[in-house]
Amino acid sequence: MEFNGLFLVNSLLLGLGLAMDAFSVSLANGLAEPCMKKGRMATVAGIFGTFQGVMPLIGWLCVHTLLQHFQSFQRFIPWIALILLCYIGGKMIFDGIRGEDLCAEDSCGLSLSTLLLQGVATSIDALSVGFTIADYNFSMALLAVLIIGLVTFGLCFGGIAIGKRFGTKFAGKAAIFGGIVLIAVGLEIFLTGVL
Repeated sequence: MEFNGLFLVNSLLLGLGLAMDAFSVSLANGLAEPCMKKGRMATVAGIFGTFQGVMPLIGWLCVHTLLQHFQSFQRFIPWIALILLCYIGGKMIFDGIRGEDLCAEDSCGLSLSTLLLQGVATSIDALSVGFTIADYNFSMALLAVLIIGLVTFGLCFGGIAIGKRFGTKFAGKAAIFGGIVLIAVGLEIFLTGVL
């Protein structure tokens, strides 16, 4: 493939498609942490954007170097996403039932480790996008993953903002609902990957 308008459209569409899981999780994060400041929103969206961009690049590198190893790993991707998102979602539900206030002064909301797990869980299926961009040269692959990352960042930032808006209205129930959303996203990734 050559660099042209079709390349940009394909990259944007890939970004939109890949970002949907991360958008849903961002929505849940906004629900769970309705007092999140803009800087933290940018950090969370940046984590998702980075993972969504890096995973296809890793997939592209695997196609060009370790193809046989990547194919044997690919069948575990839905399981990994399901386990990670169910664990995080279950923890959010448990915290919501306990009534933990994520806007309290001593609370900083979702931990970095939780956000990194979410980033991996929502983007691990993006490894296979490396196959779809396998015919790109390195600079095109790099530009494509940059576009994917930026699209994901924008959608996730918006998802957090929407979640925050509703999270403030639903206060105590928001973390429970956010946990349910994470588990649903995990099940969707699993069922899509297995079926």
